[in-house]
Amino acid sequence: MNILDRYITKSLIGPFIFALSVVIFVFLFQFLIKSLDQFVGKGLSIWLIIQLISLNLAWMLTLAVPMAMLVSSLMAYGSLASGNEITIMKASGISLPRLMMPLIVFSFVMFYLMIRFNNDILPEANHRARILLFDISKTKPTFILEAGKFSDDLNGVQILVKKTFPNSNNIEGVYIYSYSDPENKTLITSKNGDISFSTDFKKVIMNLNDGEIHQLNVKDVNSKYRNVKFEKHRLTFDAEGFGFQNSNENTFSRGDRELSAGAMNLVVDSLKNARDNLDSKFRETLLKEIISMQRLNFRDTIITKPVILVPDMNTDGTIKSNKTGLTTYYDSLRNMIRVFFNKKNEFKNIEIQSQQLVKQIDSYDVEIYKKFSIPFACVVFALLGAPLGYRVKKGGFGIAAGLSLLFFLLYWVCLIGGEKLADRALVSPFTGMWIANIIIGLLGLYLMFKSS
Repeated sequence: MNILDRYITKSLIGPFIFALSVVIFVFLFQFLIKSLDQFVGKGLSIWLIIQLISLNLAWMLTLAVPMAMLVSSLMAYGSLASGNEITIMKASGISLPRLMMPLIVFSFVMFYLMIRFNNDILPEANHRARILLFDISKTKPTFILEAGKFSDDLNGVQILVKKTFPNSNNIEGVYIYSYSDPENKTLITSKNGDISFSTDFKKVIMNLNDGEIHQLNVKDVNSKYRNVKFEKHRLTFDAEGFGFQNSNENTFSRGDRELSAGAMNLVVDSLKNARDNLDSKFRETLLKEIISMQRLNFRDTIITKPVILVPDMNTDGTIKSNKTGLTTYYDSLRNMIRVFFNKKNEFKNIEIQSQQLVKQIDSYDVEIYKKFSIPFACVVFALLGAPLGYRVKKGGFGIAAGLSLLFFLLYWVCLIGGEKLADRALVSPFTGMWIANIIIGLLGLYLMFKSS
């Protein structure tokens, strides 16, 4: 590395660290504004809140590094251009692509590091964050309830509480609207009570004090309105959906965002094998039915079993049951057609299962390509940022941040749009996840050669 490369690299490091810190702060501030009210006032320790925030920093870093690369390249090369340093270097016979070599090398280094981060650290952080939220929901049922807002996490009911307490499971001002019974609408009100899980964590138990039960028959509005007052009343609900899943029902099984690319490839291979087995089963079943139909040879049946016009008689004078070859053929054909139409539903079920497996495969492929396409944005934004900074010739953070935000929004729209199209099987997972890099990369190459 010569003096020029060291000088440009030094000009990049400072803006990159500064931009990375600012972008992470913005993401963190947005996360706190959105989620802090769910943590504060729930009786959680500061250490638990810090753990939740730290684990969520992983996905913030994944998005912040490419954006910081764009900001730093804009700032560094914009500063060099505003000081006429690039003009002097170009006058000395050094081209802009040559001046971009330190940036490109730096971007590939970050590309490699982010791939390792997305495959080794990010899945583990996402998994631990989910486990931590699971543990909190077990020990703190009121964590799911937010004072002043209806919660519909329990099937068949909506719950509103006016107040929760940080150091206990007590609740005040309880309103429970039940719509599980289609014939009756039930509203339960209570001044106070408490909420907890059963010992096996399969039920949510609510003990209510000093309340009323109001019930109206919606099918017969003229029937008597029911109003029951109580001093104590206990309700139980299935815990499924209330921020809780039983641990023996894959609570700790990893989702697609909690797996590395290698682990997801193994899942995809198993899904492809299952799909191939379904296709083989479909073809074998269809082939058997076709062979059975071909065995019904009308001509051979008539020749080998001629029609008997005179029926045989029993000793009691009744006609013997004697099916002719023609009758046998038509009976077999009718039975075969009946069986074939019964198989139609089986074929349809196999087709539906195959389509569901294809959707699962595509969803995993999307996440696999995403683990590489987002890190590669470091290279794409480097190709865009350097010539853009040279043409703008402004090295200030404000200009760099504004332009970076514009192009990052364009990149994000393309990425999200591609993901949605890939999930709907309108485009391939590769196209959906890499279209943003292709568009931004081509724009960067155009600006680089145009500036040269």
